[in-house]
Amino acid sequence: MIRSEFVERLNVEQLGEARWTQKTTWMFISFVLGLALESYVYSLSSIAIYWVTMPKALGELLLAWAPIWLIIGIIVAGPFSDRYGRKVTLYTTLVLYAIGGIILFFSFNYVVILISLAIMLIAGGGEMNSIMVASHELMPRKHRGKATMMIINGINLGGMVLAILALSTAALSSKAVIDTQRNVVAIAILIVVAILFATRVSMPESFLWLQKRGRNADLEKVVTSYFGSDVAASAAIAEAEESSKRAAPTGPRPGLGYVTFTMVVMILVAAANTIGFGLMAYALAFAFFPHLQPTILAVFEGAGFVIGFLGLIADRVSRKKFLFWSFLGTFAMTVVVGLTTKQWQHNMTLFWVLLIVLAGVNSLCYLTEDTVKAEVWPTLHRGTLTAVARFISIGLYIPTIYITANMSTTDYVLFNAGVWLIGTLASAAWLIWGRETGRGLSIQEASGEA
Repeated sequence: MIRSEFVERLNVEQLGEARWTQKTTWMFISFVLGLALESYVYSLSSIAIYWVTMPKALGELLLAWAPIWLIIGIIVAGPFSDRYGRKVTLYTTLVLYAIGGIILFFSFNYVVILISLAIMLIAGGGEMNSIMVASHELMPRKHRGKATMMIINGINLGGMVLAILALSTAALSSKAVIDTQRNVVAIAILIVVAILFATRVSMPESFLWLQKRGRNADLEKVVTSYFGSDVAASAAIAEAEESSKRAAPTGPRPGLGYVTFTMVVMILVAAANTIGFGLMAYALAFAFFPHLQPTILAVFEGAGFVIGFLGLIADRVSRKKFLFWSFLGTFAMTVVVGLTTKQWQHNMTLFWVLLIVLAGVNSLCYLTEDTVKAEVWPTLHRGTLTAVARFISIGLYIPTIYITANMSTTDYVLFNAGVWLIGTLASAAWLIWGRETGRGLSIQEASGEA
């Protein structure tokens, strides 16, 4: 058994990032599936529009319904995870998912659909926030960047799977489409929830969070349970201490002014990405190509998922540069799409090519900004401050659904380009004045705590 006084002295953040074990693999799978399920449920609103007959105004409500309840889940789960722990929060969200999935079986009108989606979106918001926080604190240091980006890539996977399910039932009769899609979607949700319950059994509570909360007795039990014998734990500690010797300066230490600057930048880059992605992947089809909604979603998410594997280089490159160049690329590509509106409206081949390229650069942008905004905060406030940035940024997407509802296609896409320009300028500010959080740095160094 590891002595409590020894646990108090060691750098527990290094212990948590010591090495990749079989339990780490199960935790990784759990996090990927968790974010895939969140995306699956979030994207469901754009598919559920066609389950019941409704006026366009109600359809726009369903598009807004997803971010509304998602941010409620985010803002509740952030402080909850800081107070009660990451693992407790991630089991609580699974209970909500199960309740919402069961209700979905009885969603024969839009009221029940809205109730079911609301419950599952609250769960999804809590999952998203807590997984991003926990992944930085528990993934091995040498793999933290790429592991986190591959976890986030699960979001693309979830949206793609939902779209494919919708496409696979599109040839059925109207009544059969409604019943089959709803039941298949609900069954898939419950199956994933059951898998997540099983994969999270071996997941430890965040070592770093336990240490910062002063829960040394619990920390000793978790460390021993996760690493096994004293020999295994000691070897892991030695490996972590050795890897920490190459730490590099990360930038300014966080004062109040710097924390404010960080929050503003994180909100702007996250809002630009959320709004830009939402308007192209979800709202574009509803406004201009309603018959192509599942196809557009499948192509956008599928292309993003494939290109997202470039995130495997995340531990070898500057996170600040990755963020800036991905934003600049997405902005430039959106401008191209906007300026060629008349061409691709009459040439669907060109439309699909442009959509795939845009989805690819946008995916890199999304993976990077979502990684950054959870790693820049101190441990005891990481859940809450990540939630605040997410709550505001996703909340800003809601009014844009209505602002852009009556725009022409050209104005719609160019408005989107303006959104990406704001994100590009914010990422440029982070490139100049922000702290480096990539290149293999530990989470304590990335957050400025080390």
